[in-house]
Amino acid sequence: MTKEPAEAAAVDAAGPGRDPEAVSQFVEGFAAQLVEAGMQRMPARVFAALLASDSGSLTSAELGEGLRVSPAAVSGAVRYLSQQHMVSREREPGSRRERYRVHSNQWYEALTNREAVLKRWESALSDGVASLGADTPAGRRMAETLAFFEFVDGEIVAMMERWRVHREERFGRG
Repeated sequence: MTKEPAEAAAVDAAGPGRDPEAVSQFVEGFAAQLVEAGMQRMPARVFAALLASDSGSLTSAELGEGLRVSPAAVSGAVRYLSQQHMVSREREPGSRRERYRVHSNQWYEALTNREAVLKRWESALSDGVASLGADTPAGRRMAETLAFFEFVDGEIVAMMERWRVHREERFGRG
């Protein structure tokens, strides 16, 4: 039985000896969950495909073949995922080809990089409270929103430290 090129790419992406249909179903199913949570569809599919690959690293051509999408679609998705600190680009030694890699700590990195966003929101909200007046209904609402983000920011810092310890206990240094 001869495999279709896209099926062969899916098998290569997920590892030898795996059912390409099962891998494809996982990729599309997990991508659908990410889309439901707010991620754009193509970046979700690319991220899920990278996550499902043994190496955690694929070229644009491999992603395009496995997902049956254009190089432009892969490029746009990778740009978005890079901005979100969910994947990185790597140049293949001796080649002009780039590989896109998802790291085992991608969630940690993505969440940690949200701290900067929270700090900017806190600053803007603080300015809002000052300009609206803390005693006005809008100012009180703004102050409560600011307090929420300050609380979340502190909890994320503490949670990430607990995660580092937990990860090391469970998976060792890495």
